[in-house]
Formats: sequence, structure tokens, C-alpha cells
Amino acid sequence: MEMDILWKVKLSNSDIVQLHLARDLILERMTDPPTLIELSRMVGLNDHKLKHGFKAVYGMTVFGYLREKRMEKALQLLQQGLMNVSETSLAVGYSNPSYFAEMFRHRFGVNPSDIHRQGHT
Repeated sequence: MEMDILWKVKLSNSDIVQLHLARDLILERMTDPPTLIELSRMVGLNDHKLKHGFKAVYGMTVFGYLREKRMEKALQLLQQGLMNVSETSLAVGYSNPSYFAEMFRHRFGVNPSDIHRQGHT
């Protein structure tokens, strides 16, 4: 059913530009992202077109994309070894370091503290 909906989303060139803008905005505001309604207003798309168009263009939901980019940034920061796990958690938008660590383990299969330690060696 979900795929049927995606194929029915009609995206103009302008819509695609607006979806790229939406992506840029959530990446710029990674630590404090707008809600879907706020984001849809910021880029000039209704929330339905934003949600379904984003998934059609990027292959995942808006917040799935944000979560993935947060994890990629966290991995990079931890590998650099300049921030500890709590600092990294806050830097990518997670106020709860325990939840961040759980999400990180789920995504990469390793504790963020293990990556941090490797960054110091």
C-alpha cells in the first residue's frame, strides 16, 4: 500500500527543489529540527507532499533521514576523538546520552564509547 501511495505522488521540478531545501534545512538545524508542519511551511509544500515526496526522493522519511545523518555525523565526531560521548550526543541533537548510545549501537553495532576510545589511539 505504501508503495502505491509513493507512485501516486506527482512531483514537479519546483517540488523537487523544495524537497532539497527541506533536506538542507533539517541538516542545518540537526540539533533542533523543525516539526513536519513547520518544515512544510518553511519550504512551501503541504505536509502530505513533503512526507511522501521526501520518501520518494530520498528513500526514507524526513526523520529517518535526519536520524541517519545524525548517526553519520556522530561517528565522524567520535572517530576524531575531540568530543566524548555526551558531547557528541548533544552536538548531533540528542539530549539523552543513553538514548543516543542505544541508537548508535542499533545503527553501527558498536558502543559509541568504543569508537571514541579508538579515536584517541
